[in-house]
Amino acid sequence: MKYPKEVRTFCPNCNSHQLHKVRLASKGRARSMAVGNRKHERSLHGHGGKRAGEKTVKKQGKRQKIILECQNCKKKQERVVGTRTKKKLEIKA
Repeated sequence: MKYPKEVRTFCPNCNSHQLHKVRLASKGRARSMAVGNRKHERSLHGHGGKRAGEKTVKKQGKRQKIILECQNCKKKQERVVGTRTKKKLEIKA
């Protein structure tokens, strides 16, 4: 899926439509002491892991999140691109 590098959309800070720079939101560094990570680490100890075999369910595409930066006031806002993408979202010129 392709998305333009710049888009003219509503800025809540300026309270008007402005030109926004678009970039793909990226995941931050994981916290090693987060509850989910500790729980996952515990499951890796000991015997009995995942069951081998062919999966019948296809993976669902992700709904990509983009960051819009207003070129007027430099404030950023997030937006989720509505459709699920099979390919990674590509920002085109």
